[in-house]
Amino acid sequence: MDAHSLSRRTLLKGAVSTAALLSLPKPLQAQVGSTVRTPRVIPPGEKLNIACIGCGGKGQSDVEALSGENIVALCDVDWTKAKRIAEKFPNVPKFQDYRVMLRELDEKIDAVTVTVPDHMHYPIAKAAIELGKHVYVQKPLTHTVWEARQLAELARRHEVATQMGNQGQAEENVRVLCEYLWSGAIGAVREVHVWTNRPIWPQGLERPKEAPVPASLNWDLWLGVAPERPYNPAYHPFKWRGWYDFGTGALGDIGCHSFAPISRALKLGPPVSVEAVSSPLGKETYPLASIVRYQFPARGDLPAVKMFWYDGGLKPERPAELEDDRALGEGGTIYVGDKGVIYNGRLLPESRMRAHPPPPRTLARSPGHYQEWLLACKGGEAAGSNFDISGPQAETILLGNIALRTQKKLLWDSENLRITNVSEANAFLRRQYRAGWGV
Repeated sequence: MDAHSLSRRTLLKGAVSTAALLSLPKPLQAQVGSTVRTPRVIPPGEKLNIACIGCGGKGQSDVEALSGENIVALCDVDWTKAKRIAEKFPNVPKFQDYRVMLRELDEKIDAVTVTVPDHMHYPIAKAAIELGKHVYVQKPLTHTVWEARQLAELARRHEVATQMGNQGQAEENVRVLCEYLWSGAIGAVREVHVWTNRPIWPQGLERPKEAPVPASLNWDLWLGVAPERPYNPAYHPFKWRGWYDFGTGALGDIGCHSFAPISRALKLGPPVSVEAVSSPLGKETYPLASIVRYQFPARGDLPAVKMFWYDGGLKPERPAELEDDRALGEGGTIYVGDKGVIYNGRLLPESRMRAHPPPPRTLARSPGHYQEWLLACKGGEAAGSNFDISGPQAETILLGNIALRTQKKLLWDSENLRITNVSEANAFLRRQYRAGWGV
């Protein structure tokens, strides 16, 4: 299977029918007379008191990146997997249940990091925000579109500083890319192609049999809001990304990284439609390979844009401008403009890149991804991936997963948070939470 043959299917063709809309709850609204907790004001020069939820895997680097502040609490459902952090902070209180930690140490915590499987991003971040805590949440922001909208609304209501964990948004190359495009280096951009080597975990699986739960793991806490099922190492550690109940597949893993610079450079809002084709769908896991197409409308004097996503080894066609001795890498982004092509931040062919004068330096540079958030927590400017930015981006990415699961072209009404032409697809915008979690 290759990208060219797959993309000729119904991905780009086919009429759509109009169906009845499925009503969803409106975004969070402040209750009349209710008390809304907001963050403590941090005096100049004072360190932030941070509680870190999820300390193994990516959580290790998140904790270490923020260790210049006061790490006042650590939480993980499996301390064997978080052993390195436990040993690095021997005197810091440790928990398995984030709810217990927030209840017992509430007044000692200014901010919270959330570095856990996707399905628990929303309930944990929601709980922290409602207590007036600043939050840093790893990508993708949430497990569902509805949750992303809710978190952005909730963060504004409680006036907390936020950041989603897509570190690349702070890098120099993103700003240079914007400056090239905004200076007209390749003219108006009408197509973007982005691909990844993901998944690098198993997908296309059937549910495995029950296995003994490791002694170090609290499986009930790991499941959290997800439907109950027996433990198997096919889920924890790391392999959860491919399962519908826990992860968001290749799009959720890499899409937020890839889409952030595209969205910024092309000043994109929400798409008007999204459609997908893939290898065979499983009942419980994302497909082995897929192509997703987003259609974005014109924005002011910028033309409409088509964005194509490829995963599972699929790639776009080679640009004619790419030199014969250069291959498309395992992951990358191609911007196709009226006057040229940019591949991974460089004009094609390379001779044109060398000859082209650098664009004017018009954008402020970032002090660093984590530093952006820390400064925002202390009263500075909003971070570069705050929820007002990363929330809508996450909505777009997660819509692609709904297109994958329905295999239909979906027309999107962002303002009303509805798919207008395939009523049954609206069921995927949010999920039911396991009883007892009070989300």
